[in-house]
Amino acid sequence: MSARHFLTLLDFSSSELEQLIARASELRQMQHRGEIYEPLKNQVLAMVFEKSSTRTRISFEAGMAQFGGHAIFLSPQGTQIGRGEPIEDTARVMSRMVDGIMVRTFEHSKLETFAAHSQVPVINALTDDYHPCQLLADVQAFSEARGSIQGATVTWIGDGNNMCHSYINAARQFGFQLNIACPEGYEPKADILEAAGDAARIVRDPVEAARDAQLVTTDVWASMGQEEEQKLREQAFARYQVDDRVMQAADNDALFMHCLPAHRGEEVSASVIDGPQSIVWDQAENRLHAQKALLETLMAPR
Repeated sequence: MSARHFLTLLDFSSSELEQLIARASELRQMQHRGEIYEPLKNQVLAMVFEKSSTRTRISFEAGMAQFGGHAIFLSPQGTQIGRGEPIEDTARVMSRMVDGIMVRTFEHSKLETFAAHSQVPVINALTDDYHPCQLLADVQAFSEARGSIQGATVTWIGDGNNMCHSYINAARQFGFQLNIACPEGYEPKADILEAAGDAARIVRDPVEAARDAQLVTTDVWASMGQEEEQKLREQAFARYQVDDRVMQAADNDALFMHCLPAHRGEEVSASVIDGPQSIVWDQAENRLHAQKALLETLMAPR
């Protein structure tokens, strides 16, 4: 039987994603109680990083250790990937030696090629197009704070980037309405937006987009690989900061999220990210628990 992969949220059904979120919350409670649970004893996760990372590396590595397994960090500089070995060959060899593979890279097509030639599950730990593991943590954080996200209004403010794309997919899979506030020229990919139908829409004015929302979320203006565009993007996104005015337009008990790292004074004001509506630290912690639920689903012996 071929391995099952997690490249986007669309690789799992809505009910499977709901089960993952519920399991993630269970695993969070177990870990906080200090329970020892090792379903991946003696299993190995290879972690391929072509982009820098803090939360992703720590959460996957800690998760495997807590599950009784082991994680191997692999960078282009320390492997043959950096010397031009074909992705297909790397995937074929690596998947004969480990039980799962996590990949953080640039082009999403590179991840798809890797998965197509792997005998073991491949997890998308971020590409230029999608960041599905972050959405698992985000939905878990919302559900733990407010209950089901189904039927909620969620506002994305900022670039139509990989996080925005994954929020669009999440709107389809979890059943919420997504308002996207972005400047012209920085929209999400048209095919991804169109596939969501009425579940996602662009609202240019960030305050209007946040009107009556239960969740407001954002990301940095210049993602990894776009640093040279920083000054240009600062001008384009100047009125797209999530500040007190934006949050006042949302529901009184609306939550704020940010996938981090954050630049206070740019995409979000300090008063918002450090304020009482912010749950970014629970959101960040949940990367550990949501990914453990995913690892358990994909790698635990049946």
